[in-house]
Amino acid sequence: MSPVELVLFAFAVGLTACGLAGSAMELISGRRLAFVEPYVSPAHVLRSLAATACAGPFMLANDALAARRQGRISILMLMFCGCTVIAWALALGVALITIASWANSLLVSIEFSA
Repeated sequence: MSPVELVLFAFAVGLTACGLAGSAMELISGRRLAFVEPYVSPAHVLRSLAATACAGPFMLANDALAARRQGRISILMLMFCGCTVIAWALALGVALITIASWANSLLVSIEFSA
């Protein structure tokens, strides 16, 4: 694979994981996904961190679009949020691919040693 294909694949993996996690969270809670309760809470820091790590790009996109509709942010800030969402989804994809690769190599080494 060329480097461009690898980057696009990592972005697609991150975007897919973010969308699946965010949609599941919305279905379970029945509320729009955002950086607010019940998703992010100072009382549940680890749960909030996990939710933000997995569905953060979706949360940021929802919050940025809602803020733009209400006129609280400019179009330039909305574009900046969009770029952040893209970078965040790419980083999430790289992390997930790395974890999957590490788990695969661990399973293969256990299989051969048994």
